[in-house]
Amino acid sequence: MTRWYQEKKKEYFYNEAKRKGYRSRSAFKLKQIQNKFKIIKKTDFVLDLGAAPGGWSQVSNEIIGKNGKIIGIDLLNIKPIDGIQFLQEDITEKSTILKIIKIVGENGVDVLLSDMSPNISGNYSIDHANSVHLCKQSLNLVDKILKDNGNFLCKLFMGEEFDDFIKIFKNKFKNVKLYSPPASRKSSSEIYIIGRNFLKK
Repeated sequence: MTRWYQEKKKEYFYNEAKRKGYRSRSAFKLKQIQNKFKIIKKTDFVLDLGAAPGGWSQVSNEIIGKNGKIIGIDLLNIKPIDGIQFLQEDITEKSTILKIIKIVGENGVDVLLSDMSPNISGNYSIDHANSVHLCKQSLNLVDKILKDNGNFLCKLFMGEEFDDFIKIFKNKFKNVKLYSPPASRKSSSEIYIIGRNFLKK
């Protein structure tokens, strides 16, 4: 019964994404997070890491309006969307970080989103460690480009390094919350970490 329910839920969000023109069912995860935590505001400058195929960028674009700005980055090529700049780059490479810093400029971004996932190996410990590594890459970027009082959203797979990572997170933000949106599968180990009001050093 549980498996049947999960498959129906997966199918529901997939079909809703198709119906509403979103490129991925994960668009609903960001919509649910936004409804609860209001991390993106009108006119914000948003950087979307792990952006392919573009669902989160679409949702962000709806929120920020024509006076906002979005840059989406992924290893994969992303089909163009009006008003959004996409880069096909590896966020773990130093050259990519330097390119992002140059594009963003001195003012920085208001919101940093990361829905990045490692290639799933099937080994839980390895997948968790790789997920933490990607989150740390994102968190390092926070120090370089996020504005004071800016917001950060990051997906992480639960595991043994989780508590230590959260401690690092809490040193950088006034407010830190954990959330599993309804659009996530109950069987998934993913959790979203929401950092609000960045404490820029």
